[in-house]
Amino acid sequence: MKGSLVDIVIVNWNAGSYLQDCIKSIIDNKNENIGDVVIVDNGSNDNSLSLLPNDKTYIKIIREKINHGFGKACNIGATYTDSKYILFLNPDTKINESSINECINFMEKESSSDIGICGIQLKDERGITASCSRFPSLLNIFSSSIGLAKLFFKLGAPMKDFSHKSSIEVDQVMGAFLLIRRDLFHQCNGFDEQFFVYFEEVDLSKRIKDLGFKSFFLANCNAFHVGGGVSQQVKAKRLFYSIRSRILFSRKHFNFLSYVFVYLISLLVEPFPRIAFSIVKFDFKAILETISAYRLLFLWTFERKEP
Repeated sequence: MKGSLVDIVIVNWNAGSYLQDCIKSIIDNKNENIGDVVIVDNGSNDNSLSLLPNDKTYIKIIREKINHGFGKACNIGATYTDSKYILFLNPDTKINESSINECINFMEKESSSDIGICGIQLKDERGITASCSRFPSLLNIFSSSIGLAKLFFKLGAPMKDFSHKSSIEVDQVMGAFLLIRRDLFHQCNGFDEQFFVYFEEVDLSKRIKDLGFKSFFLANCNAFHVGGGVSQQVKAKRLFYSIRSRILFSRKHFNFLSYVFVYLISLLVEPFPRIAFSIVKFDFKAILETISAYRLLFLWTFERKEP
C-alpha cells in the first residue's frame, strides 16, 4: 500500500465547471495524505472532462459510456483505490486546507477506531447547511409526506433542528463529503446499486451501524457545497428517484406492513401536499415537475419502466 492515507472518488455527470472548480481545490490543497483522485464519468455529454488538467498523473479518469447511477459509479471508482480511506466527494464541492487533513487526523485517533464514516461541516453562499440526517422511520417519512416536517424540523429525517456547529455522532452524513474506511467499505460490498441515486449513503450508513460502527459529524473543518448541483437540471427525475429510493430503502429495511405503508403514502398521499405547497408559493413550474415525477413513479410502479 502506498504512503497516502486517502484516495478521492468523484462521480461526474455533466457537472461542467463545478467539476473543474472541485479538482482545482484538490490540486491547491493536495498534500501527502491525499493519493489518487478517481473521476468516474457517467456518460457525460458536456465539456466537463475537457476542462480538467492533463498533467496530473494522480488524476485518473474512468470513462463510462452510460449513466450507471451514483452508487454503482462510486463502486467502480473504489476499485481504483488502495489507500486506507476513501473519500466520496461530489463534483459541486470545493475543499480547503483543513477539509481532509482534520478529518484524517480525527479518524486516525485510537479513540475513533469504532467510527466507520466521517463527514464534515458543509457550507454554501448562505452559510452552514444541514448535512446530517436521522435514519428513515415511519414517523419521519409520514411527516415529510404530508408536509409536517417543513413546519416541525424534529419530525423529519434531515437534522434541520441541529445547528451543525458542534461535533457529534449521527445516523448519517451527506454523501457530498463522505469519508469511509476502505476495508469497511469492501466488507459491506460497497453501495447497494439498486439505488440509482439518493438513499445509497443512507443504506450504507445503516449497514455500517449494523456492523457496530458509527458515523460521525466533524464540525471543526468544512468544505463548500453548492447543493443540488447538476441535479438542478432534472428536477422531475430528481424527485422521482428520491421517492423511489425511499421506497426501495423501506422494502429493504422495514417489515412488510411498514413497507406497504410507505409505498401507499408515497404514491397516493404525498403528491397532494406537494402540489398544495407549490400553489401557495405560486410556483407553477414546481407543480408541473411534481406531476411529471409522479407520472414516472406510476410508470415504474405498474410497468417497471425506467425514465
